[in-house]
Amino acid sequence: MFAPGAGRLLVPSAVVTVAIGAWAWWLPVGVARHAVLGGFAAALTVTGFLAWFFRDPERAPGEGIVSAADGRVLAVAERDGRWQVAVFMNVTDVHVNRFPLDATVESVEDGGAGFRPAYAPDAEHNVRRHYRLSTLLGPVEVVQMTGVAARRLVTLVRIGAPHRKGDRLGMILLGSRVDVFLPRDRTRVVVHPGSRVRAGVTTIAQAIP
Repeated sequence: MFAPGAGRLLVPSAVVTVAIGAWAWWLPVGVARHAVLGGFAAALTVTGFLAWFFRDPERAPGEGIVSAADGRVLAVAERDGRWQVAVFMNVTDVHVNRFPLDATVESVEDGGAGFRPAYAPDAEHNVRRHYRLSTLLGPVEVVQMTGVAARRLVTLVRIGAPHRKGDRLGMILLGSRVDVFLPRDRTRVVVHPGSRVRAGVTTIAQAIP
């Protein structure tokens, strides 16, 4: 399964690849055919990368509060009475972001400026998108953050819509970072920097009764 919107890039790339392959098939053996075969190999590589990048596997939600992104935990910190769990997404990770728990979307707002490396301390000032969620635990926030190469933030939800844990929330093109902010007095974080996590599956925190 591919992420929403993948066809806009994947289909044209696949069509070009097939066309070049057909052209190479009908050309007689010679320098021209070898050149076209080189173009076919390059187009096939690009199409394969796009198919890998836009993959969106179905997943059964994990227990507790789950990660909103695939990748590695960059930081766990306490900020203004909330837990912050930051996850850095590599270019090889699945790039579809998911709801960490059952929630209703209260607002979606953009902010920030610049495109610093997503792993840098000052990356929190980058161009970003805030999803403020209403949950049974209180306000929860998910922040998509751009990086040096990742500059397109995709939203897959509407304000006011209720969602279940693990539902698709959005996507970031070419890596970057996703932060989840949880109420400190209602949750206990169970991951640490360096932990490998999967969106919608890996438990990052548990609710405190």
